[in-house]
Amino acid sequence: MNDTREHILKVAFNLFLLKSYKEVTMAELVEKTGMSKGAFYHYFKSKEQLFLEALKNCMSSITPDFSIFDKNSLYEFYHQYVVYQNRILNSLQLYGDDLDRGLTVDYYSLVFDALKVFPSLREKLLEHEQDELKAWKGIISTARKNGEIRPFMNDEQIAKVFIYTNDGIAIRIGLMKDRSEDVSDISDNLLELWDGFYMELKG
Repeated sequence: MNDTREHILKVAFNLFLLKSYKEVTMAELVEKTGMSKGAFYHYFKSKEQLFLEALKNCMSSITPDFSIFDKNSLYEFYHQYVVYQNRILNSLQLYGDDLDRGLTVDYYSLVFDALKVFPSLREKLLEHEQDELKAWKGIISTARKNGEIRPFMNDEQIAKVFIYTNDGIAIRIGLMKDRSEDVSDISDNLLELWDGFYMELKG
């Protein structure tokens, strides 16, 4: 992706986060990029096209590559996951330094906005959800076989506890605190809960 296109996507993503899809205008997008109208329209012909690509660009950057995490230890897997997520959330701050609310709340709001405009986006989200569930179930199954854990729940139930607590903490902290506190608070709270849950799984 060339630098100009990347610049437009970052500016657009920031504006959509600050406002909403409906509130942002093409004129505003052109103005904020500092580009001429002709140069801007060379890359994006409509707000719909820009909105979808900006969101997909962000989603691609924050979707974990589960293959890089430890495949033999559940403890190492979820600790590496938190470090990875922390790094990704910090990198997202580059998209908008003027945000006052929780970044995670703004992001989820943007996704809900997108689902109204582009219902087909739900398939991409479901695909990611299945990939995430598969990765968690895989490491949990390995941990069970290796004797690392002695779970009182099946693999899918355990996987969903990890996934859903991650989502829930991100949204709750995003609602309650300002954006500057999001990253560290999410990581700390997540590890505290996951470590406690892990100790229960160890039996």
